Amino acid sequence: MHRVIGERSLAETSVDPDLARTLLRDVVRARVFDRRAVALQRRGWMSGYPPFEGQEGSQVGAAHALAEDDWLFPTYRSNAMQLARGRPAADVLRFRRGHSEFEPTDADADADADPDRPTDGGTPDRGSATFTQATPIATHLPHAVGAGMAADHFDDDRAVCAYFGDGATSEGDFHEALNFAGVFASPVVFFCENNGWAISMPAERQTASDTIAQKARAYGFEGVRVDGNDPLAVYEVVGEARESARAGEPVLVESLTYRQGAHSTSDDPDRYRGDEDLPEWRTADPLERYAAYLREEGVVDEAFVDEAREAAEAELDEAVATAEATPDDGPGDVFEYAYATPSPRLRAQRAEVLERSRRSE
Repeated sequence: MHRVIGERSLAETSVDPDLARTLLRDVVRARVFDRRAVALQRRGWMSGYPPFEGQEGSQVGAAHALAEDDWLFPTYRSNAMQLARGRPAADVLRFRRGHSEFEPTDADADADADPDRPTDGGTPDRGSATFTQATPIATHLPHAVGAGMAADHFDDDRAVCAYFGDGATSEGDFHEALNFAGVFASPVVFFCENNGWAISMPAERQTASDTIAQKARAYGFEGVRVDGNDPLAVYEVVGEARESARAGEPVLVESLTYRQGAHSTSDDPDRYRGDEDLPEWRTADPLERYAAYLREEGVVDEAFVDEAREAAEAELDEAVATAEATPDDGPGDVFEYAYATPSPRLRAQRAEVLERSRRSE
C-alpha cells in the first residue's frame, strides 16, 4: 500500500509546493462542482447525476500524473479527473443535460441545413486528450487498449489511462481488455477506483480475490494498491505506472477510496449501507485531510481553502450560465462524431431524419 500523508513529509515526495497547492485547489474545485451538481439535479435542472464526494483526491492525483497528450478514457463518475485535465465545467454539465459534451463550433452552427453535409467525425480537442465519457460499465476498456495499440503502431510515445470503478471488474470487457493489454504490451494504465460499493453491492461480493490489483497477475503484468484519499500518493503511483506503461508494461492501479454519498441521485444508500469496518484513512475526507497536511507542512495558510472555494463557486456560476445558454441539439446531431468519414448509408439515414423533422414542424 502506497501512502504519503502520515508517513512522509512533502520534501520526501516527488511533488513540489506549487504542484501540491494545485492539487489542493483542484480537489476544492471538484468538491464545489459535485455539491453544486447535486443541488442542480434536486431542483430538476438535470435528470440524474452520479456524486463522487470522497473520491476527489484519487481523481485529481491521477489526472495530474498524466502528460497533456496522454489519452484519458473516463466514465460518468470521473468528473473530477476531467476537470483537473482542463475540460470546461460547462462541457461536463452539458452532458448531464443531454447535450454533446463539447461546445458547438461555428462550423456546426447550421449542421442541419445541409442533409448531405459530411459529419465532422473524431473527438474535438477540448480538455486535453480526453475521450467522451462512457456510461455503460467497462465498455470503454477495450477501446482504451486499442488506442494504446494504435499509439504503438504509429510510434506515438504517449500512454493511455482508463478510469473505472470496482464494479466494472465483474464485466467481461474488463478481462478482455487486460488480456489484450498484456499480450500486446499496450501502454495502458488501468485506474480502478475502488470506492467500496458497486451501487448496493459491497466489494467483497464483487470478487473472491483478496484485492483487485492482484487480478493483473493473470494477464502478465503488475497490479498495485494506493491510498486513494491521498492525492500525493495517487500522483506518484500513477506517474510510475505511466512510465511503466510507456515502456510496454501495462499496470493495474487499485485506488482505495470511499464513496461518501449515494451511487446516484436516484439511490438511497441508507437502505443497504451501515457503518463499515474500514480504517480511518479509507473513510476520511480527502479534502480536509490533505488541507491539514499541507498546512502542517507550511505550504498553504488557513485562508487557502476558502479562497479556492470562492474561486470555484464563481467558476461554477459561469459554467451553469453557459450550459443553460446552450441551444437544443438538432435532430441530425446524433450522427456527429460517430465516424470520421460517414458511410453512404449513414448519410442517407441522416437525410431521412432531417426530412422527417422538417415535415413534423
